[in-house]
Amino acid sequence: MATLSRKLQTQKRHKRLRRNLIGTSQRPRLAVFRSNNHIYAQVIDDEAQSTLCAASTLDKDLRESLDAGGSSCNASTAVGALVAKRAIDKGIQQVVFDRGGNLYHGRVKALADAAREAGLQF
Repeated sequence: MATLSRKLQTQKRHKRLRRNLIGTSQRPRLAVFRSNNHIYAQVIDDEAQSTLCAASTLDKDLRESLDAGGSSCNASTAVGALVAKRAIDKGIQQVVFDRGGNLYHGRVKALADAAREAGLQF
């Protein structure tokens, strides 16, 4: 049997995770997508099928302040703090964390820790 590519393994894990993770209006889902060059975070209400707020390393607010581009733990920390600030400004205190099939390690963990420190509860 052929082994699955890393991308397919991630997609399989994400599908398995999403069976149990549902974002509601009271407790939306904080979804993380990690590419090789950037990291993206969205706060999503799955019932209304809408994105409430988002942040990424491509944001104009962060782009100038990041030295190594978007593929570092420092960049992930900045994105986590920014998405938490935007969510709290909209009145969102609690979220469900969706790591997007990625391992809770490195850049994904840095984003989650920064969001927690900025005031989000999950």
